[in-house]
Amino acid sequence: MNVTLSATLAANEDIARRRRAGERVLNLAFGEAGLPVHPALRERLEAASRENGYGPVAGAAALREAAAGYWERRGLPTDPDLVVCGPGSKPLLYALLLAIGGDIVLPMPSWVSYAAQTGLAGVQPIMVPAPSGEGGTPDPEQVAAAVSRARARGRTVGSVLVTLPDNPTGRLATPRTVRRLAQVARELDLTIISDEIYRDLVHDPDAEFLSPADVAPERTVVTSGLSKSLALGGWRIGVARLPSWPLREAMLAVASEIWSSPAAPVQHAAAYAYTEPPELVERVAASRRLHGIVARAVAGRFTRAGAIVAEPQGGFYLYPDLTPLGRFGTSGELATGLLERHGVGVLPGSAFGDRPADLSVRVATSLLYGEDEERRLAALNSPEPLELPWVAAALSHLDGALAALTPRGCPAAWPPASLAPAAP
Repeated sequence: MNVTLSATLAANEDIARRRRAGERVLNLAFGEAGLPVHPALRERLEAASRENGYGPVAGAAALREAAAGYWERRGLPTDPDLVVCGPGSKPLLYALLLAIGGDIVLPMPSWVSYAAQTGLAGVQPIMVPAPSGEGGTPDPEQVAAAVSRARARGRTVGSVLVTLPDNPTGRLATPRTVRRLAQVARELDLTIISDEIYRDLVHDPDAEFLSPADVAPERTVVTSGLSKSLALGGWRIGVARLPSWPLREAMLAVASEIWSSPAAPVQHAAAYAYTEPPELVERVAASRRLHGIVARAVAGRFTRAGAIVAEPQGGFYLYPDLTPLGRFGTSGELATGLLERHGVGVLPGSAFGDRPADLSVRVATSLLYGEDEERRLAALNSPEPLELPWVAAALSHLDGALAALTPRGCPAAWPPASLAPAAP
């Protein structure tokens, strides 16, 4: 089994090490929401801190009921008994791979952990590109052909995964694509896993969100969590909405042997969050606005530098193609050069399943809001966050790095062996 440290976590640790050594590094590599915890959630976590029992494997009844209400308000009728909670949506996704079985179709590019988890689960990913201009959903026509080929070779294919909206591209699949994928999944008897952890952070007012659970409820699992919308990544809590009792029982069997039950105090706070009280609805709306403003500003800088980048629609990601800026060998060499020579940390497209020769990088914009809670709250509440001095300085740093990558400022070739650290 050849599974290495997650590319996102490895990059974040490397950047932290460089900063401790005194290097100036702009961290665009790590997809953390970059905002403080709302005081109401801290209060509820503290109030439940004496709860130290294991609790039900599926999660506390209050959390499952609150999560069911969250989906009900989005037009997805949900039985609380078909909700399973876990220590983050990431382990829930892994448990689903084990519970469903068989190989899985993944969009290309897609979040780094999807393919890595297939290796842990002993199955294989079938990588299928997303339709042009979209992200997070494999092209339905190519899914049908790829699954038919795999089954003809004797492989068992059990599921297809979508991310709405997408990490790494920041794009959202169109309702037409989602409907067609649901039709293909029915024809091929595939379970659809819909990772909707960024659903509440769609910041493009013209983007129309459609979940596969709206059109194929009998075969769609929806996973979500509070890591992104409420910036609770370190609290580790996620929820899954399941379509059937047999899948629930299989999920609980896996959960009982891996995590037993989610942390009780965190479940208490999460149950409050999923009831969507006004102060948290307001916080999510403010964060959605901030993510959109900064992501579009960063995308604009890549565009002006000559890169090809689709306008981000949700979350805090973009996925520029830097091919027009010069010859860099591979996306890995490009990312290394940006970090070593210009102090800008990004992730190469190869980490997300793209070919190394495709010069795309994943850019996460959410750590530009500030280095401490005071600055982050100021960014969240500012009518003009791009004018805050620390945000403006970060964008200026990025402008300088991109200017150096233009055909005029970039060498004809960029092998990593020739890289020298940036001047202090």
